[in-house]
Amino acid sequence: MGRVRVEEWFAERIPPRWGARSIEVMADADEILVIVDLAGRRSGEGSADAAVTRFRDSTRDERMTLAATAEATFGTKVSWGVRRGQEVALFTTATVPVMTRLRLPERRVLDTLIDGGLARTRSEALAWCVRLVGEHEQEWLAELRAAFQSVEAVRQKGPRSRRRP
Repeated sequence: MGRVRVEEWFAERIPPRWGARSIEVMADADEILVIVDLAGRRSGEGSADAAVTRFRDSTRDERMTLAATAEATFGTKVSWGVRRGQEVALFTTATVPVMTRLRLPERRVLDTLIDGGLARTRSEALAWCVRLVGEHEQEWLAELRAAFQSVEAVRQKGPRSRRRP
């Protein structure tokens, strides 16, 4: 499942009446997240929250139909969200368990976040840490992803005997 292929698939199917300026598609092995940018949509009267709610309610059936078709096509759950300016509201998202082995010092960090009231569980504390790194290291993470893409391109050019079917 290539990211470009998934993004093109959704771009071809998002109805123009949704008023989406653009869409952003993020995917991994567990989930496809489609974020519809509503910057081009007339919001009418009311707050941004009201506009998001109206969009969510008015597109629900179409989004669910698209999600079911995409899930059958790509074999991955589909989640939805919208962007209005800098704010992103997610409607449905998959919560995926992640196996991890933490030593005592790392567990103490998570427990400190729990004791400080920033999280209720170690899982929630770990998610908080991951979000924090994602917010503060976006540039570095983007550079790292680009490097992985370069490595993958070189691997694809490698000896045929080493390529996986």
